[in-house]
Amino acid sequence: MIHYEYPLSERIRTLLRLEDLFDRFDAYAESPDSHAHHAALLTLFEMSEVAARADLKSDLLQELDRQKAVLTALRGNPHVQDTTLEQVLAAIEAAHQGIYHLPGKVGQHLRDDEWLMAIKQRAAIPGGMCEFDLPAYHHWLHRPAEERMRQLQHWLAPFSSIRAAVDIVLGLLRDSGQPEWQQVSNGNYQRMLESRNPQLIRVTLVDNLPCVPEISANKYMLNIRFIQAGPGQVRTCTDQTIDFDLTFCTL
Repeated sequence: MIHYEYPLSERIRTLLRLEDLFDRFDAYAESPDSHAHHAALLTLFEMSEVAARADLKSDLLQELDRQKAVLTALRGNPHVQDTTLEQVLAAIEAAHQGIYHLPGKVGQHLRDDEWLMAIKQRAAIPGGMCEFDLPAYHHWLHRPAEERMRQLQHWLAPFSSIRAAVDIVLGLLRDSGQPEWQQVSNGNYQRMLESRNPQLIRVTLVDNLPCVPEISANKYMLNIRFIQAGPGQVRTCTDQTIDFDLTFCTL
């Protein structure tokens, strides 16, 4: 199955972008290849830019406080497993404290490093990171893979509390919805949202279906147009019946 997600607020859009960057960094950093470590460093630069939003820390702190209050009220509820609840509350508290004590803007430690900023500046130029442009960086890429891995994890470490908060908030958001089975035969799906006010819409399809959902939505209407997944001219998938799961997620 493949999940396609569509955020309906800038805040959730930012969290999804950060989640994707964290996952991408892990994939690159785990490889011993120098080209993968180059990609990991560029991903760190992207991460710092996305996370530098002035209101990111305050948004996450407020959301963690809100979720902590909601979940604390569930203590003693016979339908809630106490051990799991306490684990989630402990994770929320740890993430909250980490963000609260995080100085300055997220990613400031990267911006304070002149060596890294020289690399970032050259990265904005197409083909601008050759060895004759950045000999010191060329030297770093030839250091032992284990040494580069340690350095990459050192640069990632200050993002840990942000990452924990992103995982918690998105995890709770995704768990808030119940999938609804839907079917279309003309390639288009429309639905009034009425009073749902979702923050995230998820469309789940089998992975061998040659169509992908093109989602557009506002607080009143949801429209999904299923289009051909392959290259070439974009065509609506009108020649087959499409079954999918639709999930509305709201914190």
